[in-house]
Amino acid sequence: MNFRVILYALGGLLRLLGLFMLIPLGVAYYYGESLTPFLVSIFVTIITGFLLLYYKTNEEWMRKEGFAIVALGWLAAAFFGSIPFMLDGISPLNAVFESMSGFTTTGSTILTDIESHPKGILFWRGMIQWLGGMGIIVLFIAILPKLGVAGRQLFRAEAPGPTEDKLKPRIKETARILWMVYFAISVLQVVVLLLAGVSLYDSINHTFTTMACGGFSNYALSVEAFNSPLIEFIITFFMFIAGANFALHYRAIYIDKKFLIKDDEFRFYTGLILLATGLLAFLLWRDMETGLFNSFRFAIFQIVSIMTSTGFATADFNFWSDSAKMVLIFVMFIGGCAGSTGGGMKVVRILILLRRSRAELFKAIHPRAIRAVKFNNKNVPDEIVNSIVSFVVIYLLIFLLSTLILSVLGMDIISSFTASIATLGNIGPGLNVVGPMDSFDPVPALGKLVLIANMWIGRLEVYTVILIFTPEFWRK
Repeated sequence: MNFRVILYALGGLLRLLGLFMLIPLGVAYYYGESLTPFLVSIFVTIITGFLLLYYKTNEEWMRKEGFAIVALGWLAAAFFGSIPFMLDGISPLNAVFESMSGFTTTGSTILTDIESHPKGILFWRGMIQWLGGMGIIVLFIAILPKLGVAGRQLFRAEAPGPTEDKLKPRIKETARILWMVYFAISVLQVVVLLLAGVSLYDSINHTFTTMACGGFSNYALSVEAFNSPLIEFIITFFMFIAGANFALHYRAIYIDKKFLIKDDEFRFYTGLILLATGLLAFLLWRDMETGLFNSFRFAIFQIVSIMTSTGFATADFNFWSDSAKMVLIFVMFIGGCAGSTGGGMKVVRILILLRRSRAELFKAIHPRAIRAVKFNNKNVPDEIVNSIVSFVVIYLLIFLLSTLILSVLGMDIISSFTASIATLGNIGPGLNVVGPMDSFDPVPALGKLVLIANMWIGRLEVYTVILIFTPEFWRK
């Protein structure tokens, strides 16, 4: 393991992060707020970055260094990104929780009085979700020249999904394209929200957290604060877009529009959302007597929000019937598409596992038959299928372990269960104590550390974080 390479890369990442802090500094200045939180944060972050650049080396980054840089890079971003929150009066543990929730696009919050915080701080809170959405490491690859093989290692370690999706032979060009599409759709959402009557500040903030599938809102009531079906449908549409593969968006825009309807994962993703929306709308209409329109309105928004792991809310589903809550819990485990900003286990993994199960059933009837698992009319290699099975097993074990720890710490089983999946899946809200209109502040200190680890592990697709805790990883 080449530690000089890792420290040098982290130095570049921190310098980049410090420069991004200039934007909320400008927002704070515009609104006449204290500049101290950002001035101190910028100084500390950039100086630390420059100090780490002392370890400059021309040696190539290999696969191990790529995984270490990504895993430790997210930790560093969460820690240094928490400094503005600390200087705003939030306790260190809560500040790191909020920052990790932001960069991992989880959206679970410890803030109990959101509107009381300065606009600059809330802008930073939304902005770190936008940066974390496409991946600050992918941004790092996109803007730094001549990464070569090193860039490929970073992209492979950070890219969400079972396989990397290269649009160009050079990883740097792929990263730039993905960020270009991400930025363009973000600008479009800001414009559409402005036309719908939302203020510029609210439009940018909610675009940050919609496109990142993050869910932070600068209102305690989340999107419900707008009390507008039009705004809800606009945000629903963009959450749906953000939950799909951004590489697919690029191909659909610049190559062939049929890529969307041809893609197995996108069709399955759309079908699951429509099925879950229809079921939830029926349950709300039957059990909650909300009327047909409102049943559909609440259902489609909440299903898209939870399945894409965005976590916005237009209603407190803590008060919904048990059957309606079960539908939400079901989609929590699925998540968005691979290559999206969404969290969860990813739609493609669920689809491939279902097809693998179907192939096994067919083999039970016809033992000598060979039936390959296909995705987009191509055979899925056995190593990919085996990797997906391992991923799901480890994912569920981490979920069960964190649920057990939270329950031992005194939380009720529903709160423990949903807090665990909400953070591991980077979803945001859970049920009961950690409901959509509630804060994670009541969670015990040790429980918050567990949930911070969940967010980190979930955002980096489990393996990237688990690997750095194995002794073999650090051996030459």
